[in-house]
Amino acid sequence: MKRKLKLKPYVLPSVYVIFVVGLTIGTYFIAKNMQKSKINPDYNYVSSIILSKDIPVINETTTIVKPYTSESVEIGKYYYDYKGEAANQEKSLTRHENTYIQNSGLDYKAAEVFDVVSVLNGTVTKVTEDELLGKIVEVKHDDEYITVYQSLSEISVKKGDVVTQGQIIGKSGTNELDKDLGNHLHFEMYLKGKVVNPVDYIDKELPKQEEQ
Repeated sequence: MKRKLKLKPYVLPSVYVIFVVGLTIGTYFIAKNMQKSKINPDYNYVSSIILSKDIPVINETTTIVKPYTSESVEIGKYYYDYKGEAANQEKSLTRHENTYIQNSGLDYKAAEVFDVVSVLNGTVTKVTEDELLGKIVEVKHDDEYITVYQSLSEISVKKGDVVTQGQIIGKSGTNELDKDLGNHLHFEMYLKGKVVNPVDYIDKELPKQEEQ
């Protein structure tokens, strides 16, 4: 007759506790080893920021827009180019009291009065009125650019105003110097104090580096 083995009451709980403790310790070491295996000793890790905010990393470009928005506007008279062909130079002259004057800007004309806008962000430095040239607005921009808007019938800004590119600063009109053009805008551009041909700058991208 076989004898039955009878376990004492404290044996099973002890086995259970040992199993749980062993499982916990084993899981801990497995997880730790897996974490170490992910670290590649061939790489150097840094905690500081690699790129400094003081270093310019982006080149911004600004495009000079036309000084109007109406699609009906066209060029009535071009800038007088000293190096241009004689035929084109002749079309860039203004006659006033039997005197020929070389055109120092572009004249934009249209049958109807049109809005005149600033070609770049800037600050209004002058608002004047002249007997020959009509109402005038001068705007100073960054990078030593200055633009002048003449022959205006209305002015929407005042000296000291900060204007944004495309903002309306007035409306086209007429003047005594270019009466033959009728309703128009006379537009001039200066770079570092020297008058330049607006055709060489309008709708062109001007590179500008971010400030350090």
